[in-house]
Amino acid sequence: MCIVSSECESTERINALKSDVQSVKEKNYELKRKVRNLMEKLLQAEQGKGHAQEQVVKKQKVGPFGTVKGLRKNPTVVPDESVNPRLAKILEKVAINKEIIVVLANENVMEMLKVWFTNIKRVGIPNYLVVALDDKIDEFCKSNDVPVYRRDPDASVDKIAKTGGNHDVSGLKFRVLREFLQLGYGVLSSDVDIVYLQNPFDHLYRDSDVESMSDGHDYETAYGFDESFDEPEMGWSRYALTIRIWVYNSGFFYIRPTLPSTELLDRVLFKTVRKDDELKKLKPVVVHLNYHPDKYERMEAVIDFYVNGKQDALDGFPDGSE
Repeated sequence: MCIVSSECESTERINALKSDVQSVKEKNYELKRKVRNLMEKLLQAEQGKGHAQEQVVKKQKVGPFGTVKGLRKNPTVVPDESVNPRLAKILEKVAINKEIIVVLANENVMEMLKVWFTNIKRVGIPNYLVVALDDKIDEFCKSNDVPVYRRDPDASVDKIAKTGGNHDVSGLKFRVLREFLQLGYGVLSSDVDIVYLQNPFDHLYRDSDVESMSDGHDYETAYGFDESFDEPEMGWSRYALTIRIWVYNSGFFYIRPTLPSTELLDRVLFKTVRKDDELKKLKPVVVHLNYHPDKYERMEAVIDFYVNGKQDALDGFPDGSE
């Protein structure tokens, strides 16, 4: 009887301890959540204070016409390495001046990725990183001496990462890049179908939180223009004025590590340039093969034209996509 009684008491004791452990875990989780929320509020308050001081302390007289520039960028966030210690260590080694080029890739874009990093190396850009979405890309980058970061398993990302094409993978960047901003790094986000001809960091203004490639192909389409119509049959309303603004292209953009930038994340070469003798003389900083399905072939043609001097390299392609 004693043995049985002892076993019963032991079982009850174990169950009680398990219950206590679970209760403590739940309380600990809740406390951690509260601490995290308080830290975020503290950071926001400090950012707001710093911004206010910047506006108040740095009082200036208004300068001559054409020289006045308002504050268009926000203070950078306080880096939080606890978000991703492993990524923080990689960025510390690879980034320069807290800036880095980042591209996402899976095995479906391996050929284009090779063209991508081959040209980055040729131009001499040292601060770039491939975010590998599968093991094959991780191994591929390591075998080619390319800086790579293999993400930890994430069900919401991995499903797309395993099967998605270029556009699907590109859409993941807005979620993935958030950690880079939290760690305090400015990111030049790049799609894999970008061909580098110069170092883009030499051409950034860094005067706003976000700088982006435009879908425009000349000054008017890049910056917007007014367009008017005259339709006499419309009577008194025959004159119509419209504003045409081409959108930014998220295939290539620079984003600073600020609170508004993080909030933002939470929430045409072949047709025109190649036929213009003057534009053909210019050397772009990068070329984005955005409109076409035969991206790999066109990437190779861009390299032949701008790097290897093959003047007819672009001639064989149609304006559209066949």
